[in-house]
Amino acid sequence: MSQSNDHDHEAGGDSPVNDLPLDDAAAGATEPTAESRLQEAEERLLRAQAEIENVRKRGQREYQDLLRYGEINLLRDILPVLDNIERAIEASEKTADVESLRAGFRMTAQQIEKLLESHGCKTIATDGVVFDPAVHEAIAQQPAGDAAPGSVMGVASKGYLLHDRVVRPAQVIVAATTE
Repeated sequence: MSQSNDHDHEAGGDSPVNDLPLDDAAAGATEPTAESRLQEAEERLLRAQAEIENVRKRGQREYQDLLRYGEINLLRDILPVLDNIERAIEASEKTADVESLRAGFRMTAQQIEKLLESHGCKTIATDGVVFDPAVHEAIAQQPAGDAAPGSVMGVASKGYLLHDRVVRPAQVIVAATTE
């Protein structure tokens, strides 16, 4: 009889090993438990939230830098113009030739206008145009004479547009309407 008992143990019959429940470690090796899946999901959620926060902070930092340093390209372009103005001032102290100084200042003004255009800033049209309160500021009215009533007759200060936005309206003299 003892042989049959040994045989039952070897065959896996009433073996105390087979009656033991599987432990969590052995079960986790083949299939994750709901608790471990939940923990992994929570960790992924925390990492995603941290990444979102990092992206938000980086975007905010880049936006602040853009506000703070956005004009740097314009400034780099203006500095050579300033150099030319300073040279003209130095030259004016050494010469009495007003015409060459005037020509130098004209060239500097043209350099500034080209620089502004390269940055999307254009002069508002005033020659022979009808007064437009969206882009012109009337500072005076004069009798029309040869000009059409309501048209721009003269310019006190040029106006400028940055793309489609008025930076400064042109200050103009408008031909008065005759009654």
